[in-house]
Amino acid sequence: MAQAVAFYVIAFLILGLAILVVTARSTVYSVLFLVANFLCVGVLYVLLHAEFLAVIQVLVYAGGIVVLYLFVVMLVSLKHPEAHSDPRRRDRLGFLLSGAVLAEIVAIGMFTFMREPMSTGAAAVQGVPNINQIGWLLYLDYLVPFEVASILLLVAMVGAIVLARKESR
Repeated sequence: MAQAVAFYVIAFLILGLAILVVTARSTVYSVLFLVANFLCVGVLYVLLHAEFLAVIQVLVYAGGIVVLYLFVVMLVSLKHPEAHSDPRRRDRLGFLLSGAVLAEIVAIGMFTFMREPMSTGAAAVQGVPNINQIGWLLYLDYLVPFEVASILLLVAMVGAIVLARKESR
């Protein structure tokens, strides 16, 4: 009973903080609400007995990703957004490439959901540590989504570098 009440309280906090992230007028406050949201998700993982995920949530998201967000907020001046039109911009090519990426993501999703899982239910095995279960599931059943997420993070990193280089010129 107490665990259910704690779950609902944490879930309510997560939803409330997510609304504050979106509705905050200051981007710095929005990032701070995001940190609090990530910390509450970590607490939720502890309630679900996924301690490894809770530690990773706090270290990676509340630590690394939020620091990245703060650097982007500080690098990109959002006070005075300027309408900029680059004459070298290729709109049609961009739409064509984004359509191709969307088609690839849909194909990967269809491939992932149509096939049978390769593991024999590693998450259901009792007595196996959380880290082993996560490793088996991540590198057998969810390998393709894991690689797609890594490619998206790589693209975001390259985009941040390009934005930072434009500002320094």
